[in-house]
Amino acid sequence: MSNIKLTSMVKTSGCAAKLPPKKLEEILRTLPSYKSPQLLDDFSKNEDALVYDLGESKVMAQSVDFFPPMVDDPYTFGQVAAANAISDIYAMNCEPNIALNLLCFPACLEDEVMKQILKGGFDKAIEANCIIAGGHTISDATPKYGLCVTGFGKKESLWKNHGAKIGDTLVLTKKIGVGVINTATKADLISDDLREEGIKSMITLNKKARDAAAKYNISCATDVTGFSLIGHSIEMVNKENYSIEIDSKKVPFFNGVIDLAKFGLLPEGMYHNRDFSNNKVTYKNNIPIEVVDLLHDPQTSGGLLLSLKEDDATKLVNELDDAWIIGKVIKKEKTPLVIV
Repeated sequence: MSNIKLTSMVKTSGCAAKLPPKKLEEILRTLPSYKSPQLLDDFSKNEDALVYDLGESKVMAQSVDFFPPMVDDPYTFGQVAAANAISDIYAMNCEPNIALNLLCFPACLEDEVMKQILKGGFDKAIEANCIIAGGHTISDATPKYGLCVTGFGKKESLWKNHGAKIGDTLVLTKKIGVGVINTATKADLISDDLREEGIKSMITLNKKARDAAAKYNISCATDVTGFSLIGHSIEMVNKENYSIEIDSKKVPFFNGVIDLAKFGLLPEGMYHNRDFSNNKVTYKNNIPIEVVDLLHDPQTSGGLLLSLKEDDATKLVNELDDAWIIGKVIKKEKTPLVIV
């Protein structure tokens, strides 16, 4: 198989390659809004997936996500990309059922690389009980891969990324710092253990966390990906009559990423995320700059961020191996988000 490193062919990788959220928000604001009684959710509220009412309490959720590689192994890249795309369906509390491949592939790479990327995606989809039934490929100088995923669920149990209740507790189900890990990996300035821990997190489906959380009354949910923990928390507030408070000391960071952030191994997407959150966040304590940077770190295939009652949050965290209480929903303040 080709000796060309996939990460050497890209400028930005994983969800860090997303367009700057501020720029995207400005463009989407100019687009017409299509109204339909069947369309329950769309991009206007920054939902993780569109939701279409099928009648008889059944809904369809659909999302699409693809990006350049953040690892050199093509099979692993396929797994990460698929887990990331499928996550949007779990964030709506729906079941991923069917998907289509999206692949951009350079002519300079061997066919075996393509086969391994697609196999990685296929195997991860099978793990999620989701069928990949086709797709689309184009020739492109920069490799990119992902899925368009369709899932189904019940209207009454649908999760949305807004509508939290004041007094709710916030639970996060994966550690933060994947963007920094991927940047350090590209620079070859990372330990094998930390790199492998980051990969394990990225290829892990959010299915287990979703299944556990579905037993409780989740008032608000999203997954934390390229727009960072801060960016997605801001989206959860939207125009609601509350704010979110995150305790920076309770946020779970991968061991070692704070030192890497201090060293300046920060992805480009982090700067875009900080630009977006300007004037939307209040910092109440003297929080170290490297922690602020990590709170803006673009996550690839990140965890779920869930809002629920405090007692239920405690039970959920005790049930899952990787879940942490990181904040709460508070009365509306001057900014959507408060970091303490």
